[in-house]
Amino acid sequence: MSDAPDPQLPELRASDSDRERTVEVLRHAASDGQLTVDELEDRVSAAYAARTRRELERLTADVSAEPATAPATDSNLTVKEGPGGDRWVISIMGGHDKRGRWRVAPRCTVLNIMGGSDIDLNDAELSQPVTEINMYSIMGGGEIRVPHGTEVHVSNFALMGGNDVTLGDEQAPPGAPVIRIRLISIMGGSAVSRGRKLTKEERKQQRELRKAERQRELER
Repeated sequence: MSDAPDPQLPELRASDSDRERTVEVLRHAASDGQLTVDELEDRVSAAYAARTRRELERLTADVSAEPATAPATDSNLTVKEGPGGDRWVISIMGGHDKRGRWRVAPRCTVLNIMGGSDIDLNDAELSQPVTEINMYSIMGGGEIRVPHGTEVHVSNFALMGGNDVTLGDEQAPPGAPVIRIRLISIMGGSAVSRGRKLTKEERKQQRELRKAERQRELER
């Protein structure tokens, strides 16, 4: 019996998460010197425009990537055990944007009251292998972005609001840093996701490509 795929069966459609994973691999390949800047731009554009998984596979067929348990990433997260680190991030009728190189205490409390905080851990320095982040959002909200290759546990509660947790099925490698997150939202909402936040230009490009894809679908 032949294991060849049935040519009459349609190819599997690519999801948004499939496209994002492909873009992460491409960025890693570029940072390693496997792709030039022009090649990266061309392939990222093609990844966002891809309709099937086979199209995405072709874009990364000639570059190496991290194992599935630790997806390719340009994260600079480090663990340097010792005292110090931010213990509080408070936003009252305002906001905070914590990104870049900043030190995080073993337990950090983020308080959003009619305001919001963006917490990016991709370039942070952790003071312990296990870090606990508690985010309380009251008539406000916040976002926490965690790097690939970290073990993340999230518990959440929302009253007259909602929380969004998008981590995928990634398995962290043995000995990876552990990040425990607790979200409590009252008339507000918070989010947790992996990887770096898209730039304004990347978001614009993604919206335009999706719009073009929807137009092609309607014309069929």
